[in-house]
Amino acid sequence: MKITQKTEQNSIKTWPKYERPRELLLGKGPDFVSDAGLIAILLRSGTKGKNAVSLARDLIKEFNGFRGLLSAEKSDLQKIKGLGEAKISQILSVIEISKRQLKEEIVGNNYIESDKDVVDYLSLSMRDLKNELFKVIYLNKNNIVLTMDDLFHGTVDQASLYPREVIKRALETGASSVIFVHNHPSGSLKPSTFDIDITKNLVSACHAVNITPLDHIIISPLGFFSFKDKRLI
Repeated sequence: MKITQKTEQNSIKTWPKYERPRELLLGKGPDFVSDAGLIAILLRSGTKGKNAVSLARDLIKEFNGFRGLLSAEKSDLQKIKGLGEAKISQILSVIEISKRQLKEEIVGNNYIESDKDVVDYLSLSMRDLKNELFKVIYLNKNNIVLTMDDLFHGTVDQASLYPREVIKRALETGASSVIFVHNHPSGSLKPSTFDIDITKNLVSACHAVNITPLDHIIISPLGFFSFKDKRLI
């Protein structure tokens, strides 16, 4: 669908119905709607001198596609001209819905059978984070995922906190095993000396109370690193 610059500046309501994103979605299905059109439907309206599709194109360009947009934080969106509180809240809501939907697909499933699903979820939710996040996945004796908790946000530099918090939560949930996960905003997939040391401390704490540490996964924009696969756990 080619749209002239003049048409872009006009209200979408003036477009022929077969070119309007919402009508296309309802009439032919989402596959017939462009990326900008889908975001425009979410935004509902544009801003002064710019319709919703043009504003959506600005967002796609600014965040380099859906991946960047779905990793955006409130502060990132507030920098975009034309995005008020209502539009920002709509975008953040969709981002959170997508993350929770993926989480629902994992909790209650067997990790051994769906480890790829877990990594896919972790990659989507953690690979583009600007700050470090340490997460723990708790599983029962049948390797069914019970829950996933964010244990620590920010620079990971207080190792003494983790064993106590991990064990406390594991006992609360009745977990038999755990998986540790954290991200490297720098992009590196190589575990640091600190990563290796904290893993040893966590493993020792788990063994002391008969909880099995299954893996420690590092997530980055470049992919993931598994301590288990490298026989480091």
